[in-house]
Amino acid sequence: MSGTGRTGDGHGRLGNVLSSLAVAVGCVLFLGGFAWAAVVYKPYTVPTGSMTPTVDAGDRVLAERIDGTDVKRGDVVVFTDSVWGDQPMVKRVVGVGGDKVACCDADGRLTVNGEPIEEPYVQGQSFGGGGGGAPAAQQDFTAVVPKGQVFLLGDERSSSLDSRVHLEDPGQGSVPLSAVQARLDAVAWPSQSLIERPAGFAGLPGGISAAGPLPLQLGAVLVGVLLILAGSAYSTIAARASRRRRTAGPASAR
Repeated sequence: MSGTGRTGDGHGRLGNVLSSLAVAVGCVLFLGGFAWAAVVYKPYTVPTGSMTPTVDAGDRVLAERIDGTDVKRGDVVVFTDSVWGDQPMVKRVVGVGGDKVACCDADGRLTVNGEPIEEPYVQGQSFGGGGGGAPAAQQDFTAVVPKGQVFLLGDERSSSLDSRVHLEDPGQGSVPLSAVQARLDAVAWPSQSLIERPAGFAGLPGGISAAGPLPLQLGAVLVGVLLILAGSAYSTIAARASRRRRTAGPASAR
């Protein structure tokens, strides 16, 4: 009988060690995921509906802090420029330094360096070419983007005040890379969704940006919560079982 008790106690001690380890690792993952996200991301409130349907006015979004040199075509970015009112604004990068951005081709699509760009995020656009959809812009335009600058459009092309409004300014409506502060990765409220990188720009030199680390950070937080709950639950169950054994011990001895 005593040998069985010692074996049970050994298993109990091992279980307690493992449960404590699970809670400790869970706390590290949980707090680490939050800390990592706080360093990488900054929350913003989208000021206007110029990026509908990708993001709507009033949406709370998470934007990855980036250097302007990390910007690629297709990115939805937060930027501040004195020519645009010196307030944080949200638009999509459709051209980088050296690009010729024009609209529209025979099928109503935006072109970059003569290459037509499929833009399914623009309402009414015909995905896959062949015409039949709304044009990518209501007025034709052409702009050559100076080096070190980006050309920006809203996804709601009928109402967005974007680079097209500033075509007569120096730089033909483009914005310096230094004005870019962050790249949108997700809508946090009132809905929860990731903002995908558009495949339409993938075939151009430089490609598109890689996905941000937000899914990894959320995964770390979730795994941390599960480990904390599992470790805490085991400790509670083990403690109750131990009390039952201690209570049952004297009775069986009698």
